[in-house]
Amino acid sequence: MDSIDLLEAQHRTLEDLLRKVLHASDELSTAALFAKAADELTMHLSAEEVLFYPAVKACRTEDVLLESLEEHLSLKRLLADLLALAPSDRIFEPKFKVLKEQVEHHHKEEEEHLFPKVRVLLDARERELLGAEMMAHQERLQQKGDARTTVLRDTRAAARLY
Repeated sequence: MDSIDLLEAQHRTLEDLLRKVLHASDELSTAALFAKAADELTMHLSAEEVLFYPAVKACRTEDVLLESLEEHLSLKRLLADLLALAPSDRIFEPKFKVLKEQVEHHHKEEEEHLFPKVRVLLDARERELLGAEMMAHQERLQQKGDARTTVLRDTRAAARLY
């Protein structure tokens, strides 16, 4: 699958999951949906940081990528905070809403500013190969289980752009 198409599909899936967390009817459903959303978001961020961003680091994308990495750090910090809370905690929902808003902002930035540049920089075959690598990376993370827990050690500084 084309790497950009993959990321955009994951953006829509994540946005849908985050909406479901907010509308869950009870604490158990909220906790389960949040765990799934946190895992999916963590795997998505990891694939971008480890594979996509380094592959597309080129003329006129570095500023966008550096901003994206800082946004990732902010998302990871919010996730780490949320992982320490029960859905019944009075600050869970407000903090979660901030996470949701930041995720949506990040997706919009990538789709409007980064992805059009990448479509010019990488041809369809290169994007397909990159997409396959990203899917394999995410599958390995999923097989390890509880991908969201890796966020807890990634909140000191933004990932590096190699």
